[in-house]
Amino acid sequence: MNTAVGGYRASAISARALPTQDVTAVMRDSDRFLAVADGEGCLLLLDGRALDRECLAKALISRGMDREILAVGSVDEWKREKDFHPPVEAILFNIGGRRSSDPDMMNDMSRLTSEFRSIPIVILSDSDDLPQVLQMLEFGARGFIPSSVGVAVCVEAVSLAMAGGIFVPATTVQAMRHLIADPAAASARPLLGMFTPRQEAVVEALRKGKANKIIAYELNLRESTVKVHIRNIMKKLKATNRTEVAYKLNDLAAGTMYHSV
Repeated sequence: MNTAVGGYRASAISARALPTQDVTAVMRDSDRFLAVADGEGCLLLLDGRALDRECLAKALISRGMDREILAVGSVDEWKREKDFHPPVEAILFNIGGRRSSDPDMMNDMSRLTSEFRSIPIVILSDSDDLPQVLQMLEFGARGFIPSSVGVAVCVEAVSLAMAGGIFVPATTVQAMRHLIADPAAASARPLLGMFTPRQEAVVEALRKGKANKIIAYELNLRESTVKVHIRNIMKKLKATNRTEVAYKLNDLAAGTMYHSV
């Protein structure tokens, strides 16, 4: 694994009238923009993928993140670097495609909450499934950002967490609203919570045997987008083809199959 560590600061160069040689030195030092105001904390960005975390750090700064961003691959890397950076004010933990049900996820979150205690942890995930969101909040996260949102939303979500709030995606709020508004209907819909609202619409179409083109037309989607939803549905159901998806969906609707996420 590439263990390159990056400290990024939006205003380091613009905040000072540095001589040309000093600017060059800052730029050459692995893009470490370390001019930090007294008493200001930093955002710790945890992501085991070096390219992803470096790109995300720079994107966050470009969209208004006004804290230094210390981008590392692990807590151990942070420990080696922490003396050269301001105290951590918030943590953005990019879990990518990992699931809250993964055996090591609880251990990772337990270590983070123990190591950083009252510091807010915000999760960045490729999934926005209701069970995934709720489980990460139970693990101690103070926010959950799906990777489908823009960088500006990510900046606001982190800022909200630092201010004491909790950010959750709109799809989560919608799913929870359905559960609260009509508990009887929710119990009659065993698929609720397993899929996003858009995936649920695709699921219903698949159960009726509709072709991708028809699904795309009825849901006002591109056919390529429908295919992506179907692949994600197949992955969640551990199905290998559309026929198997239809069988499993019917079993779920009938309450004869148990699926954990």
